[in-house]
Amino acid sequence: MSWLVGGVGAVAGVGRDPRELFDGLCAGRSAHAELRGFDRSRYAARYAYEIDDRPVPGADVPGRATKWLLEAVEQAARDAGLGEDLSDVPVLIGTGLRELRSVELWWRDGTPLDADRLHFDRALRERFDTTATYTFANACSASLYALAMGTDLLELGEADTVIAAGVDVLTESMYGLVERVHPVPPDRVRPFDRDRTGAVMGDGAAAVVLRRDDGNRRGRAHGRLRAVGLNCDAHHATAPDDAGIASAIRQAHDLAGMKPKDIDLVMLHGTGTLLNDEAEATAVAEVFGPHVGRPLMTAIKSMTGHTSGASGLIGMITAMRALEEGRVPPTLGLSHPVEEAAGFRFVTGEEAVGEMSVAQINAFGFGGINAVAVVEAVR
Repeated sequence: MSWLVGGVGAVAGVGRDPRELFDGLCAGRSAHAELRGFDRSRYAARYAYEIDDRPVPGADVPGRATKWLLEAVEQAARDAGLGEDLSDVPVLIGTGLRELRSVELWWRDGTPLDADRLHFDRALRERFDTTATYTFANACSASLYALAMGTDLLELGEADTVIAAGVDVLTESMYGLVERVHPVPPDRVRPFDRDRTGAVMGDGAAAVVLRRDDGNRRGRAHGRLRAVGLNCDAHHATAPDDAGIASAIRQAHDLAGMKPKDIDLVMLHGTGTLLNDEAEATAVAEVFGPHVGRPLMTAIKSMTGHTSGASGLIGMITAMRALEEGRVPPTLGLSHPVEEAAGFRFVTGEEAVGEMSVAQINAFGFGGINAVAVVEAVR
């Protein structure tokens, strides 16, 4: 069983649509900048990877997660030729924090808050006349979980077309939490580098339109989704388990009918945190074994920041574009790879060019919520 991706949409600090995002990533353009969303004087950390849409720096506005979700869904639906009536299309949304930023602004500043708008369902109904929306709070793997649930609906015949999406925006509480769990306040995301200091959050939203691959292709196909491997190892609230990650990768390969030697590109989760990178590198090295040096590997959070619930689908959209165009964005800030990643074929410095057919996308969240997708080029 496989599924065709008929439409894509993405918004991040690097670009406001998939084309601009991918070109920016390949050019090594980063959204890294001084924090604009709220008062920097309250924090030791000073940087973030935001979408710069606020009218006044330091004066945040509510509803930004919903705003960017609607934009990504609109892009994907338009790209797939669905129009603006999505009444027959289930929308599945992965997120870490939903509209928590709106609640923070209400609590601290008294910004008006409509509780009904904390749910994405209302905005989607008003904008696209949707009748079935589902929201999954699966931390940093949330959008790939939504993707997997969407494939279940298609396989069970519950829908002919689904939209899987993911979104998260910067919140003050998460910014402070991420700063304080690291020995040194992180300044930028440097995945797999020995001198990395931790994760830095970013804004982002992404959406894809999925259809069953029944041989009757309708319109353009950006790629073929071969499988999504999922597990929850529950090893620790925050510390990842390389065995759980390896299990999810193997499951994705098995479901896709692939072997490690078949993978041409790995979009690494690559948060730049002190524990996650080693665990991911250990798991990848174990699964790929003697083939670990074959696929190109990159970690785009070095340019987008950690977009949490949106990160998996942003990685998948980037991977499909890479397979189509034969271009792979570099990993910024990677000068001295960790020992666990010895032998990895990292893309650094500038984009890599070459023919590729199959990509793996990693997304791992708090509590051992692991997800791995495998996509294939459609020639």
